[in-house]
Amino acid sequence: MTEPPRPPGEGGFGGTPDPTSPPPPPASYSMPGEASSPGYNPPPSGESYPPPGYPPQDGGYPPAGGGYPPPAGGPGYGGPPPPGYANNDEKTWALIAHFGGALGAFISFGPLGFVGPLIAYLAKGQQSPTVRAHALAALNFQILWSAIAFVLLFVSWCLLFIPSLVVFAIQIVFGIIAGMKANDGIVYKYPMSANFIK
Repeated sequence: MTEPPRPPGEGGFGGTPDPTSPPPPPASYSMPGEASSPGYNPPPSGESYPPPGYPPQDGGYPPAGGGYPPPAGGPGYGGPPPPGYANNDEKTWALIAHFGGALGAFISFGPLGFVGPLIAYLAKGQQSPTVRAHALAALNFQILWSAIAFVLLFVSWCLLFIPSLVVFAIQIVFGIIAGMKANDGIVYKYPMSANFIK
């Protein structure tokens, strides 16, 4: 089946112009070697763009398309530090201390809850007072409850299973609560904790 003929001036398939249609007006484009289109001023010979004194300094407009880099601290540059921390790295290590305690307790059923805070304390505790405060709070809490969990697990394979579950739940719940507070930049004071490490 063939397509019916088109009237003169209409394009063929895909919008291609008909060879019999008139060309666009000459002012709308320029060919190499011809005069430029209106509104375009080429640089004088020997000069290049941008001209001296560009970009404008006193309240001028930026070049088209942006041209200027975003201000420091804006999108793409990490943004401002989170509240309560000097930088994002401190926040990350504080979260590792608290959530790592809950994760260690969960994986080991209690006795290894101190491993996450210990890693944070050893890795960044000497470099950042903020990370040190978070890691010490989590480490003191998890050492106490890891010891209790270890004793109960050792004694209670059959006898004291329910108290082991309670200790296990305490370590996880308070580790998660402390991690959520650390996310807001607050050093959480664990209840039922002891100061083994200062």
